[in-house]
Amino acid sequence: MQLFIRWLCYALALIFTSWVVPGIEVSSFLNAMFVVVIIALINTFVKPVLQIITLPVNILTLGLFTLVINALLFMLAGYITPGFEVEGFLSALIGSVILSLFALGISRI
Repeated sequence: MQLFIRWLCYALALIFTSWVVPGIEVSSFLNAMFVVVIIALINTFVKPVLQIITLPVNILTLGLFTLVINALLFMLAGYITPGFEVEGFLSALIGSVILSLFALGISRI
């Protein structure tokens, strides 16, 4: 039950992010729930590999390159998932930061 509530909260956070950030569009709540699953899968399987590959750049930028990785993975989720559009890198960057802040808050609760 707790997992389902978290899933709903992340979907609501994604919809709020799409309202706040121009260039991010979610067509429905059901699509937002699907996008949350896709983002979770990407963060589980693709993100660790990218972080290992880009470790030298990440060390040189004192960890700020992680923001770029998050934005690119957010754009990948927009490319993969129908009903979820991310128009540009800046929208993806801002959207991924806002969604990460929501995720931090949701995990604390």
